[in-house]
Amino acid sequence: MGLMSLMADCPSQWAAAGDGDRSILGARFRGVGSQSRRPNTVITMEKSATPVAEKNISDDQIRQQTTVSSGENASQHDVHVRRKFHVAVWENVKEEGSALQIVIAAALAIAIGLAVTSTVDDIPVATAPLLGIPGTLWLRCLKAVVLPLIVCSIIMAVQRLKDMTGGKAAVLARWTIGYYVGTTVVAIVHSIIMTSLVWRTLMTEASKESLTLTSDQEETYEDRSNLAIHTVVVQMFESFIPSNVVNALATDSLLAVLVSACVVGYLIDGRNSSLLRAVVEVEKIILVIITWLIKKAPIGVFFLILPNMFKLDLGDIGRNLGILIGGSLSGMGIHLFIVLPIIFFAFTRKNPYAYWLKCSPAWTTAWGTASSAATLPVSLKVARARGVPNTIVKFAVPLGCLINMDGTAIYFPVVVVFMAATQGITLGATDYVIIVLLSTLASIGTTPIPSSSLVLTVMIAQSVNVPLTGMYAVVVAIDWFIDRFRTATNVSGDLFAAAIMKKVTGITDDDEADMEEAEVGDVQRRISTDQRV
Repeated sequence: MGLMSLMADCPSQWAAAGDGDRSILGARFRGVGSQSRRPNTVITMEKSATPVAEKNISDDQIRQQTTVSSGENASQHDVHVRRKFHVAVWENVKEEGSALQIVIAAALAIAIGLAVTSTVDDIPVATAPLLGIPGTLWLRCLKAVVLPLIVCSIIMAVQRLKDMTGGKAAVLARWTIGYYVGTTVVAIVHSIIMTSLVWRTLMTEASKESLTLTSDQEETYEDRSNLAIHTVVVQMFESFIPSNVVNALATDSLLAVLVSACVVGYLIDGRNSSLLRAVVEVEKIILVIITWLIKKAPIGVFFLILPNMFKLDLGDIGRNLGILIGGSLSGMGIHLFIVLPIIFFAFTRKNPYAYWLKCSPAWTTAWGTASSAATLPVSLKVARARGVPNTIVKFAVPLGCLINMDGTAIYFPVVVVFMAATQGITLGATDYVIIVLLSTLASIGTTPIPSSSLVLTVMIAQSVNVPLTGMYAVVVAIDWFIDRFRTATNVSGDLFAAAIMKKVTGITDDDEADMEEAEVGDVQRRISTDQRV
């Protein structure tokens, strides 16, 4: 019908058109008709003439286009994530005092030190002391704020614990001390097991020349060998109670200062004490100083490590010394990456490795300074940033800085067995039990300063009848390096403990807020009473 109407409407055009033109006009008409949906018969014929394969191809093309578009979106998302990660890393690198800056500084110091020691035969004696001046000054600044920080933190923590109800203070004290002692014993036990079953079998007896003592070494060893076992035990208990508080502050007797601060914090009447307000102000000043020192940590770490690298003689690192280093570091690795994470997960049900990585500013600073006391300001800040309540942070972390020495406890058995094996001495079960007990006491009594465990190592070795030889000089020579890993392990244990104590005790920041509101209310009532009078 459509074609007849076209012939009727335009007879002259249709008559004048040739066969080819007529076919074109008919095709145009069918296209127009199909769009206007008037000629139903033509539409039906067109649809029926469409091949099924052509329809399937169009569906495949649609699916391919969808897949390509989704793939492009996924790739764009991956690019965005990578770009965001790179930006975050770069921002962390630019941030003053960040963990990445500390790691980069340490890596540069090690690389420069190794390059110099391997290429320069005779390094001037004055080089190391002069290069170490910036690092030494930075470390002295950190140590200067440690003592007042411990005093302020413990006083305020005890004040908050005293005002808490429900026995939370007693729970925190019991669990914190029990945790620290328990993890120390576990560290010593697995260190002895690994040393006796694995590392002892790899050690060889040293030559007589290596075991010979020089005259200077004999004088040093005689002074250190006069330290008897009972003397160490007596000194450890005496260190808790100062005979002179001022002298304890002047000589950095940290355990005595901690006990004194606990007593003062308990006896202060916080609601009416101007002394407590002074403590709060002093703590604010200390935090300002600490914040500045943390920003300068990469510089301090660089100039602390570089001079020590000049003392490293690569030619002196033999088989036994390599086993000593490997045994010490593997024991600390087992404790840090297996034992402590299992304990952490058992209590908190959180990812221990993610938590540990977020605490990187503390343990990287510990590795650079080799001092738990110098790292304490950073540890307090990091633990608080991880959501641990202020009361737990100010009690558990300073206490751990003084008595939680897991890395040192792991090191004692390895060194004693090392000195015995190099002399051909085989230790028995009784000797290992003695090492466990003395290592526990010695690690608790060790001061949180670099290489303080060297004296106690002599005492433990003599208690199991291991004489001092020239191999002890090898231990002293490499102690500065291993001490950095011991300190990082100790500080990591303190940070794990803080999060565990939060879960065990149930202490929250809400408890502290309630106590502060109560104190503010008391002050306001006292002011109103004074005004009425």
